Amino acid sequence: MSSAETTTPCPAPNKLRADARRNRDKLVETAATVFAEKAGEAALEDIARQAGVGIGTLYRHFPTREHLVEAVYRRELEGLAAAAADLSANHPPDVALEEWTRRFVGYMATKRGMANSLRILMTSNSALFAEGAGLVRGALDSLLQNASSQGFVRKDIETTDLLHALSSIYSIPDSPEWRQRAHRLIGLLMDGLRTQR
Repeated sequence: MSSAETTTPCPAPNKLRADARRNRDKLVETAATVFAEKAGEAALEDIARQAGVGIGTLYRHFPTREHLVEAVYRRELEGLAAAAADLSANHPPDVALEEWTRRFVGYMATKRGMANSLRILMTSNSALFAEGAGLVRGALDSLLQNASSQGFVRKDIETTDLLHALSSIYSIPDSPEWRQRAHRLIGLLMDGLRTQR
């Protein structure tokens, strides 16, 4: 699939009929789950089948794999950004930060499952990745600043430090234990961040 093919427009989600929008949302939700569970490229036919629609319905909404990957990527980023405020409102600052970093592991798992398509997208839509980086950094920054200002975590750690530590988890080799190992590393990271209270 060439990067030029990713320029074909998709139907605007806000202009879809209710049933078509439900199908589109179900496809994106199912694709996110499938991408997170499979390290390699998942077949679009499998995604359509698991979403309960035909492959023609998938292609009407997403003419190429990259269109679907872009929709999933946006969904994951927006979910991470929204989770920061929700977690802050419902948990102590250090717990909110830890829970968000655990959700970040889920985001990384989904990215691993669509890595090839993301590389293609990166060459044709760099603004998407700049926007995504801003959303992730903003969410993490708000959580970290809240936790450090209230004395729940160390004050000498910057958002960039934590992002580098989290990003290193992505490089763990693929194996059935990848997610478990990632969560153990999150535990170690949070142990190092927390202050003695």
